[in-house]
Amino acid sequence: MRSLSFFCLLILVAIPCGAVTASDYYNHVIFDNSITSDYYYYSGGRSVFPSTVELLSGSIPVEKKNFFSPPNALRLQWRSVSGGSWETEVRVIDMRNRLTNFLGDTLYMWCYSPEEISAADLPAIQLEDEQHNFTAPLKLDGVVADIPAKRWIQIRLPLSGFQTASVHAFEASHLHSIYFSQGAADNLPHTLIIDEIKIDDRGAASPVASEIRKAPHAPGNIRAKGYDRHVDISWDPVADADLQSYVVYRSIGKHKFEPIGIQSGDINRYEDFIGSSGVKASYRVRAVDRSYRRSILSGVATASTRELSDDEMLTMLQEACFRYYWEGAHPVSGTTLENIPGDDRIVATGASGFGIMALIVGVDRGFITREQGIERMQKILDFLEKAPRYHGAWSHFINGYTANTMLVFGMFDNGGDLVETSFLMQGLLAARQYFKGQSEAEQDIYSRITNLWESVDWEWYQHSPSDNALLWHWSPQWSWYLDHRLTGWNETMITYLLAIASPTHAIPAELYYSGWAGQGPAAVAYRSGWSGSSAGDRYVNGHTYYGIKLDVGEGSGGPLFFTQYSFMGFDPRGIRDRYTDYFENNRDIALIDRAYCEANPGHYQGYGADDWGLTASDDQLGYLAHSPDLTTDDGTITPTGALSSFPYTPQASMDALKFFYRDLGDRLWGVYGPHDAFNLTHNWFSPVYMGLDQAPIVVMVENYRTGLIWKMFMSNPEIQPMLDKIGFRPDTAEKTEKASVGKH
Repeated sequence: MRSLSFFCLLILVAIPCGAVTASDYYNHVIFDNSITSDYYYYSGGRSVFPSTVELLSGSIPVEKKNFFSPPNALRLQWRSVSGGSWETEVRVIDMRNRLTNFLGDTLYMWCYSPEEISAADLPAIQLEDEQHNFTAPLKLDGVVADIPAKRWIQIRLPLSGFQTASVHAFEASHLHSIYFSQGAADNLPHTLIIDEIKIDDRGAASPVASEIRKAPHAPGNIRAKGYDRHVDISWDPVADADLQSYVVYRSIGKHKFEPIGIQSGDINRYEDFIGSSGVKASYRVRAVDRSYRRSILSGVATASTRELSDDEMLTMLQEACFRYYWEGAHPVSGTTLENIPGDDRIVATGASGFGIMALIVGVDRGFITREQGIERMQKILDFLEKAPRYHGAWSHFINGYTANTMLVFGMFDNGGDLVETSFLMQGLLAARQYFKGQSEAEQDIYSRITNLWESVDWEWYQHSPSDNALLWHWSPQWSWYLDHRLTGWNETMITYLLAIASPTHAIPAELYYSGWAGQGPAAVAYRSGWSGSSAGDRYVNGHTYYGIKLDVGEGSGGPLFFTQYSFMGFDPRGIRDRYTDYFENNRDIALIDRAYCEANPGHYQGYGADDWGLTASDDQLGYLAHSPDLTTDDGTITPTGALSSFPYTPQASMDALKFFYRDLGDRLWGVYGPHDAFNLTHNWFSPVYMGLDQAPIVVMVENYRTGLIWKMFMSNPEIQPMLDKIGFRPDTAEKTEKASVGKH
């Protein structure tokens, strides 16, 4: 039993009360919890004898018994001895496209010790920013009070008290790391548990301000639904400008309610991964503001976990990932955020197309009503119609609030992105056929999508009639400066298909074979350049990998998103061009990926028949297109790789789903399904979800189950004539039957 309940505390200092909205959570919080329960990935340390500091795999251990924000904290244990030294580091979590911009003038952290520690014996604290500018060590003697035994207190350190010690000035708003290092050499062992480290504004934290503000209202309408190994808890959001987070409490059997986790104030859902079926649990939720005023507890919701069938697990997976595009969509535009958490301005054009296809699945599966789907589609179309277009193409990224182009990839990225536009249009065309009812609203959707479709000037991106390939970008300022040729094998096949299919601005069908499947010097150099292999540099591969022959593709096939992005709407079953049946080729790439992970030539932890899926994602060091080769494989598995391969490898994908969920769910499963990626070798689990990765799971699982999105996209009248122009022809009856989709 835990020694302290959450917030059953004696607080010895005044508490801050900054008026900050929930969306600013990550502009304040540096540490609240560790995804992994053994040691905190975003930390490190070392010691010089005779001093010691406890580390686990070179990182700070996680404390699971005593915490301020459940379910864990950091445990700092040291002995400071004359002649030695020690230090530990807590790093700010780097999230894709999230600008580091901490707001406030004071550094706060909650501290607890099983025994009293005098301020003189506490560690010194030193700060470093993103440019590696740093402060002098701040000794806490005379700055903070002694730490009492078995009592949580909050340490408050004005940032003005940290003096720059580097050549250039330290910038607290761009904080990168907090260092704890040896203080007084008392030669005694000490334990300090540290939790909820954040930067906030001291000026809004006076006792008067604290007294005049009321505690938040309790969350209402709490709901709980049990699944195979977890319970989904949701509630109505609390409207409070100072809301910081929610605390979730659980009771199993007749035991009292204990805190099990927190959720940032902008999300009113929590996933409790219990880890077994047949467990009945009850839940209550409390709202907490930035001054740590707590609402009363909510009402009670109860649910039980139960063993799910494979079919039920697929529905569970689809519904969870669908929430990214429903609950997590941009509030103004309705389109898809690049990642969550992240910069809440940045919506991604291609991911928005994927999100539209996920929306169709959500309606068809009953996750939302058809009326809700229609309303969301109208909102999305309103946004797309006012966003800048560049000869009909949208930019890669758009500001969800203003609809302006966002130059996320640099100053040359201020124009049209034809590939992102094709991903968006793939989704829009599927929606045009799905929302094709007789109501005025659906007829309006059909007409508006048709107008957008017919106004994309695909011909423009051929650059000139003499060019034999499409180009990726065009900018009114930089023209064709980004001279990026579209050459397969990769994710851009759908761009050629749609450009040839266009009823108003079509390119010649011959460009499919001169551009996409081109075999001239430019195409060969392009393929060998990115793959580092001559295998497949002339489009056709023909080599065998792990006993599997690969018709088309560079090297051993590349990242798995190549088999997914162009094939979410385009149905490759039972047809072939001059080179291959792409359903079979995609299946072979997925099988090679799995076989590579089984062979595990890099000797990475966890790899096997149920732990596979090498594709593009962030990893612990940054973005990488992971592939089944030793050059790009670093031990990172991205669940969308295996889970979006369901049409090609249903049993292998189901094995992966059960492993990701049942074995790793306590670290991997969250409000939008599986987090983006993980690396068991480095004990790293991504803190984010990505718009490009959750939707393919929803859509490709549905294509496996019913073929819905394939049917919708392929029913557009422009598609079959396009295939005829290119020269796609029916495959053999035997192969067609082999590629058929299972019905569920």
